Parts: sequence; C-alpha cells; structure tokens
Amino acid sequence: MEQNFIRRTKVYRNYFWEFYNEQTDTVKDKIDYVIAIVRTERKISKTFFEHMEGTDGIFEIKVKVGNNIFRIFSCFDEGQLIILFNGFQKKTQKTPKNELKKAIELKKQYYADKEAGNLD
Repeated sequence: MEQNFIRRTKVYRNYFWEFYNEQTDTVKDKIDYVIAIVRTERKISKTFFEHMEGTDGIFEIKVKVGNNIFRIFSCFDEGQLIILFNGFQKKTQKTPKNELKKAIELKKQYYADKEAGNLD
C-alpha cells in the first residue's frame, strides 16, 4: 500500500520512538493520523506541517490533542522521503531551543551517516 503514498517516512535513530512510546494511546493515534496526512496529502496545511525558519531544512510535524501540543522535528531527503528525528510536548508558545538544537544536530549526523554508508 506504500505505493499510494506521496511521501515516505523513515525514523533516524530512536529519539522519535522513545517519544512516541511514552505517549498515551490517544496521543499515538493522533500522531499516526497526522503522519498519515503528511504522507498522503499533496498540499499539507500549516496546521500539521511547517518549515522552521532559520534552520536550513528542519520541519515540524504538529500534533494537538485537547490542550496538549506535540511536535516532531523532521527533514526531507531524496525528494519525498521525510526523516523523523526527535519529538516533544510543547509546554509554552516558544519552541524549546534544546529540542531544536537536537534536531539540527541529528540532521547533520543523519547526512554524515548517509555519506559514510551507515544507514540501513
């Protein structure tokens, strides 16, 4: 069924899964729903997916469940492949600098691993 996807997703290292596995089933369901939108919709609403300005290609996948806001940082590779990095629950209006810094570093590590042939 993956051939029906406009975009594919791949998880780099375990940061996303560590975040995902800590969530309630309701939050996991919403994360799955939003990632499905990212994979299948030609034009994605900024409600769900947006470029982080000044980050050289980091995007955030946005998930809202009730009053709780969650973010998953990602980047594009090879056109329509989205690499998922770290996720977190957003507690304030501002994006935590440490989480953004981690995503930027993970992107650098991803491309270094790719260049060295260290990705599955």
